[in-house]
Amino acid sequence: MALDRDLTALAQEWQIRGTTAREVLQVQSLPTWDPNRWRREAALRETLRGRYYGVCADVQELSNQVVRASSLVENLNSRLRTYFFLRRQLGEDYLTLLQFFLNHRRYLRSEDPGRVGKSPAELLTGEPHAHWLELLGYTRFARS
Repeated sequence: MALDRDLTALAQEWQIRGTTAREVLQVQSLPTWDPNRWRREAALRETLRGRYYGVCADVQELSNQVVRASSLVENLNSRLRTYFFLRRQLGEDYLTLLQFFLNHRRYLRSEDPGRVGKSPAELLTGEPHAHWLELLGYTRFARS
């Protein structure tokens, strides 16, 4: 993991143990009202002495660079969940068809007016395409 690698490099730079750098990161993640934070921080100050503020600043900088993408994954899962409720087992064919459908289905509404009526594939390529059912070889039903 990149954060572990960066913490190890930071520990070598400051000539401290890797576990100490990890402890600084964990203490910084605790809420300020938690009494355990202040007890653990006091122990770190004792261990690091004059290097404490520098190490904390570098660890904080590393922490700010970490991308926390769980909300992105949860959003994707919540959108896909509606397509999975009928199937107990998902095969590669079903996932391929679902991927095709989601990439070629046109947006009915969007905060960006330029996206309305376009699919993700059209937005990516800049080229219009036929309805996704027609792309699969089906004829769309049309009332006369």
